Amino acid sequence: ADPVLGALIKRRQGLTLASRGDAFQTLARAIVGQQISVKAAQSVWDRFAVTAVEVAPGRVARMSVDMLRGCGLSGQKAGYLLDLSTRFAAGALDATRWHDMDDEALIADLTQVKGIGRWTAEMFLIFYLTRPDVFPLGDLGLQRAMQLHYNKGRALSDRRIAALGKLWAPWRSVATWYLWRSLDPVPV
Repeated sequence: ADPVLGALIKRRQGLTLASRGDAFQTLARAIVGQQISVKAAQSVWDRFAVTAVEVAPGRVARMSVDMLRGCGLSGQKAGYLLDLSTRFAAGALDATRWHDMDDEALIADLTQVKGIGRWTAEMFLIFYLTRPDVFPLGDLGLQRAMQLHYNKGRALSDRRIAALGKLWAPWRSVATWYLWRSLDPVPV
């Protein structure tokens, strides 16, 4: 129904949004990707994965802040990853119950973890649980794509972005993913 989004989808036929399949790694990737470009996040993640050898809660919990910083992480993000991995390793985070929670309840639950804010929780809903109607209004890539495609590159207010997003419900995650692909065609 949206000709702009329809054209973006046609250009990316064959690409689809799929779950990353591992709750811990999805949250860890989201933390790594906070406030940096997709390409920078992939570069840091690649160094982190090589250094960790196995990206699993028990292994990451045993890494030092210095090891994590050597991968390109800030001290703050290193602390967030250590907190996340320790909680997973201790069983304080139970991903099996998250599937049954509604989006807002899960966002509230996840944001209790150090370093996980609304944006990170929304990325988890999209990339792990593949929830269809998440609209990460605070995401800079989404904002940039909407400005480019819906306002000739000029800034859009959050209110206008939200209003456009309502038109795509209940598939706002899918719309967001295609808008991201319009800026960076290869999913990372």
